[in-house]
Amino acid sequence: MRAPTLSVRVNRKNPDHHLWNNHGTWWLHYTLHMGDFTKRRVRKSLGTHDVDEARARRDEALANLASN
Repeated sequence: MRAPTLSVRVNRKNPDHHLWNNHGTWWLHYTLHMGDFTKRRVRKSLGTHDVDEARARRDEALANLASN
């Protein structure tokens, strides 16, 4: 079976791509395409109420995923 691959589409006009605010806490969401041709939608709390911190944490998380 193939390893999962990250599927990332970035809208450069939207600085909050892959982010959403759920009652004050910022979350990251992205999709992994699995080796068996299924997909897994991932939601992860970024544990912050600050949008600038959320953007930094999102960028770090996506960079880590892309490097694996």
